[in-house]
Amino acid sequence: MKDTFTNFNEYFLLFPEEVQLKMEILRKAIHSQNPNLEEYIGYQMPAFKYKEKPLVYFAAYKKHIGFYPLPKAIAHFENDFIERKYKFSKGTVQFSLKEDLPLELIEKMVRFRISEINKG
Repeated sequence: MKDTFTNFNEYFLLFPEEVQLKMEILRKAIHSQNPNLEEYIGYQMPAFKYKEKPLVYFAAYKKHIGFYPLPKAIAHFENDFIERKYKFSKGTVQFSLKEDLPLELIEKMVRFRISEINKG
């Protein structure tokens, strides 16, 4: 795998078309929560900034998309992950490539992170 990307499209092209489509849907869902989000590559993953602060990251893998909304968001939504049987850890939640992305939950996590940043 290439170890340096300059934008989302370069990253997306590394994956099969169906995975690219899921990542594009995820990208749009994140952008839908605030028009002022900045895209960048962070830790070799597609990432977003809000008010110059890291908002969320995501990455594609063989069987899932890892979504990284930072530890406080993971803790806040832990019951949702347990209820929906998503694998998660301190900093990430995994969404199977075999299932539709939980866009409503993703949007809630993005709004949570925006709120955290706004509170300072």
